[in-house]
Amino acid sequence: MSRLRLLISESFDPWFNLAVEETIFRQMSADQRVMFLWRNADTVVIGRAQNPWKECNTRRMDEDNVRLARRSSGGGAVFHDLGNTCFTFMAGKPEYDKTVSTQIIVDGLAQVGIAAQISGRNDLVLDTENGLRKISGSAYRETKDRGFHHGTLLINADLSRLANYLNPDPKKLQAKGITSVRSRVANLSELVPNISHEKVCEGIIKSFFEHFGETVDPEYISPEKLPDLPNFKETFAKQSSWEWNFGQAPAFSHYSDTRFPWGGIEFHFDIEKGVINRCQFFTDSLDPSPLEWLSEQLVGKVYQTETIRLLSKQMMQKWPQLQEQLADLENWLVLELS
Repeated sequence: MSRLRLLISESFDPWFNLAVEETIFRQMSADQRVMFLWRNADTVVIGRAQNPWKECNTRRMDEDNVRLARRSSGGGAVFHDLGNTCFTFMAGKPEYDKTVSTQIIVDGLAQVGIAAQISGRNDLVLDTENGLRKISGSAYRETKDRGFHHGTLLINADLSRLANYLNPDPKKLQAKGITSVRSRVANLSELVPNISHEKVCEGIIKSFFEHFGETVDPEYISPEKLPDLPNFKETFAKQSSWEWNFGQAPAFSHYSDTRFPWGGIEFHFDIEKGVINRCQFFTDSLDPSPLEWLSEQLVGKVYQTETIRLLSKQMMQKWPQLQEQLADLENWLVLELS
C-alpha cells in the first residue's frame, strides 16, 4: 500500500478546507506522506494566536461578505482569493521535515519555469527588476508524533484587496498576541507569462511524486464527496464557529470616546475569549442612568454588534424619553465594535 496521499479540494469554503486539513492531520498514520492542495474564496485567514479585531477591518469584511477563518498554526494574517493557491504537507515523525516540503515547492515551481528562492524562516521570493518580492508564505504546526507545513502561493491574487481587509480601523485597542508583519509581495502572473493555478499544481504534484519515487491517484474532495474522515462533522462545526474564529482572540482592551450634542462619553472594555469581562462608561450627560445600566448588562456578554443592538432595544423601552440620545449611542457603539 502506498504511503503517499494526494488530496485536491474542489471546495472554495475556507472552513471546509481547514476542517479537512485538521481532520486528516489528526487521523493520518505515522508513515503517511500527505499533500493537500486547495483554494479559498474571499477570506482573511488569521494565525492561532491572533486578534481579528486588531488584524482585520472586520467592518469592511462584513460589508463585502469576506469570511474570517482561524487556522491552527501560528503566524500572521493573510487574504485569500481564488488567485491564491494553498498547499499543505503532513508527515509523521521523525521523517517530518519542513525543509523537505519547502524544497518540493521550490522544485515544483522550477518545473514550470519559476526560479523561487528560500528567504528567511518561511518565505519564498523571486528576484525581480524591483528587487526581491515575496510570492509565498508558510506556517507550521507540530505535535509529539507528527507535523505539518502549509502555505500559500500568489498566482494572480487581487493584491489591492489586501489593504481593504488587513488594515484595521484605527481603534484604540491594546491587544496582546501576534501582530502580522507586512511584506512586499508580487503575483507570479506579473512575472511569468501564462502561469495559472492548474500549472503550478501540476509542477508541485510532479515534484512531490519525484521526491518520494512513487505516484498515487489524487483524491478530489468537496462537501458532496468526502473521503472517510472520522469526526469531520464536529471539526467543521468548530472551524466555522464564532467561538473559534473570533472567540479565541487573546485578551485585549478597547477604549474609545466621542462627544454628542447631549454630552461626552467614553468607554473602557476588557475582553477575554471574545467576552466582555469588564466594562466602564464615563459621561457628563445629564442622565447617566442608561449607561450605568448598560455597563452592568454588558459584563459577560459576547463582544459583538448584535449584543449592542439587543441591549439598545431594551434601553429604548426603559427610557423612551431618551430615544434620540440612545439611537446616537447605539450607532456609535455598533461602529466601534464592528
